[in-house]
Amino acid sequence: MESVHETNLTQAQSWDGAGGEYWAAHAERFDRAVAGYQDRLEEAAAVRRGDHVLDVGCGGGLTALRAARASVDGEVLGVDLSRQLLDVARRRAEAERLRNVRFVHADAQVHAFEPDRHDVVVSRTGAMFFGDPVAAFANLLGTTRPGGRLTLLTWQSPDRNEWIGGTLGVLGGAPGPAVDLDAPGMFSLSRPDRVREVLGSAGWAQVSLDGVEAQEWFGEDVDDALGFLRGLFGWLLDELAPQERDAAVERLRESLAAHAGPDGVQFGSAAWLVTARKESP
Repeated sequence: MESVHETNLTQAQSWDGAGGEYWAAHAERFDRAVAGYQDRLEEAAAVRRGDHVLDVGCGGGLTALRAARASVDGEVLGVDLSRQLLDVARRRAEAERLRNVRFVHADAQVHAFEPDRHDVVVSRTGAMFFGDPVAAFANLLGTTRPGGRLTLLTWQSPDRNEWIGGTLGVLGGAPGPAVDLDAPGMFSLSRPDRVREVLGSAGWAQVSLDGVEAQEWFGEDVDDALGFLRGLFGWLLDELAPQERDAAVERLRESLAAHAGPDGVQFGSAAWLVTARKESP
């Protein structure tokens, strides 16, 4: 990776370190967690044959690979801060023998993309972490062809996402009422006014938000989900004294049990499908 903007260094260290390793090891599980949104994201992006597509924060590459199949003789570029997740994406592309997709280790906020190259810019819960979102989306605008489109899946506010309270909340790590939702993080694009302000300031036009809901899946059963979440939130549990840790894990187990059913452990969630366009001259 040629450069990371100083405002994204902390994110890069996490995604290209232990955090990225865990996500890469459980890439299929993370894809399944948000599977209820995947078709709607792809419908909104509306990738067509011959399109050149940029997937921002592509992770393990599921969205990029599906875009590659849809674009057929177009091209897809996936970028991410995590080399571990990019390795997963490349292996998946090789397994599917897709030759029209490639993956680059890059900070999309500052990466030197080819100007006016992409018909579609898409991101599935990967565009909320920029240190300077206006600069980042301006950079993405620069690589979008006139008339090209942007499609984002971003989380709505914590109070609209049951899974936050039911997992992080019972461990004591959920965002509190005083948290700055505009700061870089999973909820930085949760306020519609903020989304319109950021994208408008970056030069995007026709900004629209559509609220969507789906079940967030965490495991086949309580033990499966508990093992996964203990690994995911290990950083939080490590901060607790042994007795407090045991109590927190038990609270998490009870929460998971209350949301277990025939389709596994699921919590309610809500997101925004954000669309915008680059105006033609």
